[in-house]
Amino acid sequence: MRAGRAIVVGAGLAGLSAAVRLTEAGMAVQVMESAAQAGGRCRSYHDPQIGLTIDNGNHLVLAGNLAVRRFRERIGVPEPLAGPEHADFSFVDLADGRRWTVRINDGAVPWWVLARNRRVPGTSARDYLSLGRLLFGKANETVADRIGTEGALWSRLIDPVLLAILNTPPEMGSARLTAAVMRESLLRGGRASLPRLAHPSLAAAFIDPALVWLEERGMAITTGRRLRAMGTEGDRVVTLDWGQGPEAVGKDDVVVLAVPPTVAGALVPGLTVPDAFHAIVNAHFAIVPPAATPPMLGVLGGAAQWLFAFPDRISVTVSAADGMVEMDREALAQRFWDDIQRAYGFSAPLPPWQIVKEKRATFAATPVQDARRPGARTAWRNLFLAGDWTQTGLPATMEGAIRSGERAARLAQQAVG
Repeated sequence: MRAGRAIVVGAGLAGLSAAVRLTEAGMAVQVMESAAQAGGRCRSYHDPQIGLTIDNGNHLVLAGNLAVRRFRERIGVPEPLAGPEHADFSFVDLADGRRWTVRINDGAVPWWVLARNRRVPGTSARDYLSLGRLLFGKANETVADRIGTEGALWSRLIDPVLLAILNTPPEMGSARLTAAVMRESLLRGGRASLPRLAHPSLAAAFIDPALVWLEERGMAITTGRRLRAMGTEGDRVVTLDWGQGPEAVGKDDVVVLAVPPTVAGALVPGLTVPDAFHAIVNAHFAIVPPAATPPMLGVLGGAAQWLFAFPDRISVTVSAADGMVEMDREALAQRFWDDIQRAYGFSAPLPPWQIVKEKRATFAATPVQDARRPGARTAWRNLFLAGDWTQTGLPATMEGAIRSGERAARLAQQAVG
């Protein structure tokens, strides 16, 4: 083992990513988590109301997310993430009943826009050329500053997809963050754009294997311990207070703070963090989906936005759901169930359900909020930040969270030489 400890505060994906990398580097790692379980926003639990294990949200990754792949390979997860063989994205418009599927070809040359049966109905190949303008957006520009926000291409593809990616009304979203996602997915072709979902759960696909991997190497995981304050002296963090008084941080110790931005802002003097957020609402219905149901279905003209068909349930995700978080849960469940029946074309009584609301799910992915995201370094040479809200170059995604942990770990290793 290398001298000194690495104290990782927070056991979400960012914290676990950092812990795995630091352990690989030969450091003694302690992971502290304030909640009763690890996982952060990527957590799973058994819900007695519907009798199933569910995720707090339907977190989508893409096949081209390299950090996700690296992380899972490191912790030895053999089962692949679930998803289709090709980048086919199905949609239904509940207002007029129209259905279509966008079929992105596997290779990097986007010939799919030339094929009428592959592109959005009512669009021409020329319409897609305008998307190139997103790639050159400046840091202070929104999506609406770069491309038009009207027409079939916008309403039937760009708006619903960007809303899910940014968790922000797309016209207000950062053009820079949007371009980053495009470069790592669409511009690399359909193979990089394949949607992937955790199977059978987020915990099984990411969190539990990471905890086992760390524990097998003797790394301590402590839950139910919240960091209350940090003491600094010169350019170092010298104490951590977990509620029972300051505890010394050794001269060779490093601290990785992988907590939500509001918590980090309260702990770290003078730290600028995102201060505007958007909600996400998820719903889960304990019913086997109809046969031949697509694994993902984009919904226009309803309360639901995306439907996910799992073997034992149907799930709904609504992004930028600020107007829904205060709505009555039973009313929401009925609205979503009505959308599900219309979208899938069947009729059934309302099954057991659960609504999961996250009022401050992610930072608002606007240029203003992107500018407030700090890097991994701090003013203290033994303190580093991790989280999808730090400056990853991406919106708040699982890929960004894992990358942030990797970067914090790399800087921490350099700090101890």
